[in-house]
Amino acid sequence: MTVEFIGMIGTRDVSETRPPSGPVVDPDYTRRFAQAHEEAGFDRILIGYGSSSPDGTQVAAHVAAHTEKLGLLVAHRPGFVAPTLAARTFATLDQFSGGRVAVHIITGGHDAEQRRDGDHLAKDERYARTDEYLDIVKRAWTEDEPFGLDGAYYRFADFHAEVKPAQSPRIPLYFGGSSPAAYRVGGKHADVFALWGEPLAETAEQIASVRAAAVAAGRTTLPGISVSFRPILGATEELAWERAHRILDTIKSRGAAGSFVGSRRPILPVGEGAKPQNTGSQRLLAAAAKGELHDRALWTAPAAATGAAGNSTALVGTPETVARALLDYVDIGVTTLLIRGYDPLDDVADYGRNLLPLVRQELAHRERTATTEAVAVGSAR
Repeated sequence: MTVEFIGMIGTRDVSETRPPSGPVVDPDYTRRFAQAHEEAGFDRILIGYGSSSPDGTQVAAHVAAHTEKLGLLVAHRPGFVAPTLAARTFATLDQFSGGRVAVHIITGGHDAEQRRDGDHLAKDERYARTDEYLDIVKRAWTEDEPFGLDGAYYRFADFHAEVKPAQSPRIPLYFGGSSPAAYRVGGKHADVFALWGEPLAETAEQIASVRAAAVAAGRTTLPGISVSFRPILGATEELAWERAHRILDTIKSRGAAGSFVGSRRPILPVGEGAKPQNTGSQRLLAAAAKGELHDRALWTAPAAATGAAGNSTALVGTPETVARALLDYVDIGVTTLLIRGYDPLDDVADYGRNLLPLVRQELAHRERTATTEAVAVGSAR
């Protein structure tokens, strides 16, 4: 089997451990960051979304012009542009990039963040809108005849998109979320359902929920599963953990500053204290409350230190240890691994040299072994 590796880029040098450097949009840094992923052997890069961040489709177009085969996963929040326009935008980008586009749907987990872009719907309504939105987008990508809709959230007539995706039958959809509403809508629409890095048992529970939702939606092909981590590597276990604790100390000293998709944290409602509104962050904090270290190498302390703002659980150890930890997730059904570091550009090269090859070598070994065993069984009959 194969596993897809996804990285993540931003338009300037910044992370939880690094203060912002350069302008908000640094074309040269963005180019080098994307090319580093391509050289390291990543399959795709995620271009994130925030209410204050640069537009992801334009970032993707810049990256596509400076790379050869790197896939582009563009984060997108339904509700801020018409689905008919979104369908044409992504289809156009897919044509210009030679069929390299995928779209990562994030419905939005925090009311205050949504309001910054003018969205005042409550969470359950946002998911209902996303469901209708994706129905429209998929039809726009695949249908040749004009169509219209008088829906709960969108009304239009006689729509037809001349531009279709380069990919057939359509652009892949990734979908993030951890709530029952996310399972329901993502289970219906997602080609790949994206989760943050929880312990193995909790991740397996979420995978089961996603698959059950897909079956309930009448699907016969189940979505793939993506899980996100922040690997911290070292030549030895001791060096890896020394680096991990330096990173944690820096995070604590800087607070929650540093993000690829804008430095502004979601505003927490009065009376909720530090509790995040979105279910994914709540789950990461619950895992952190159970203990800092889980399974082979999962470290939850960075999630606790940042309030689980984004994918913030780490895998700590030598490349061999972290590769085995990633394979543990593959063994429970994960098909995509999204990894990014705290030293964004340098870590990409490190992962490409020392981590990705180990995972791929083991998967290739397993495939060869399975093929050999199948041949042996067939010969014995």
